[in-house]
Amino acid sequence: MQLHETPFGLYQVTSFRQSFQPMPSILSISGVSKTYATGFKALKEVNLDIQRGEIFALLGPNGAGKTTLISIICGIVNRSSGTVTVDGHDINKDYRAARSLIGLVPQELTIDAFESVWRTVNYSRGLFGKPANPAFVEKVLRDLSLWDKKDAKAITLSGGMKRRLMIAKALSHEPRVLFLDEPTAGVDVELRQDMWAMVRRLREDGVTIILTTHYIEEAEEMADRVGVINRGEIILVEGKAELMRKLGRKQIRIELREPLSSVPDGLSRYALELSGDGTELTYTYDNQSDRPGVASLIRDLEASGIQFRDLDTKNSSLEEIFVNLLRQEP
Repeated sequence: MQLHETPFGLYQVTSFRQSFQPMPSILSISGVSKTYATGFKALKEVNLDIQRGEIFALLGPNGAGKTTLISIICGIVNRSSGTVTVDGHDINKDYRAARSLIGLVPQELTIDAFESVWRTVNYSRGLFGKPANPAFVEKVLRDLSLWDKKDAKAITLSGGMKRRLMIAKALSHEPRVLFLDEPTAGVDVELRQDMWAMVRRLREDGVTIILTTHYIEEAEEMADRVGVINRGEIILVEGKAELMRKLGRKQIRIELREPLSSVPDGLSRYALELSGDGTELTYTYDNQSDRPGVASLIRDLEASGIQFRDLDTKNSSLEEIFVNLLRQEP
């Protein structure tokens, strides 16, 4: 058992098999490492299982190993050790079957600038040996608001439209696992909303979504589970709701009727913070700690003769949890 210490206490890093098995895995990663010729270790014994039909957010700072891991799974980069299977198919021993199940939307725009949207998507479908299916391709283009651009050359498209075309290419062969590597970086709000609406529809159809993003609010809204990778190691995998319950903090802001010059000694066990003008008290606590709760604080405030106008409660965001986790890494 491996324990990591955070400002909120100790948590256990466990594999998906050990802690969360409501549905079978579609993607299994076991002992995957990657060391480059320079000696740089991009990945260190990564173990991860992704559930069928879930949205999994992989978070980590730049250089943490997110893109390397995705590239290994998709057959773009060779791993140094370990195994990866997609729906039971080993990515090396049964490459064609494994790769046909995967769609990838990379960070970079990789499209033929002088080919039409329609031909680009159909060609991508054909690369995977899929028979022509004009009705399916039309549906993909319509879902991505690209149908009216079907005859346009890629070079004439806006940046947002090119990003939509990348997604259409990734969906052309009807994958069951879709990787979105920073899919909304640098795109407009409208495209971002369209994209997440599409992701929800895909999940309803049983497609498994793995995304990396710097927009942590997107992961907080969309993901079923969250994994955090740092320096090539998975440091945490947890259901989003459970993660926020375990590691999230709550903050109570108390607006006072009369300003205080200092916090009374009788309230010292709460470690309250007093605002500069003395009109607000702030109490921070978490669900796992031994610190007294809000009801106890209110009773003690009344016992101290302190009256307040209002209470405001704030829960930690996923971004705050993520930042605090990384701060604790050696």
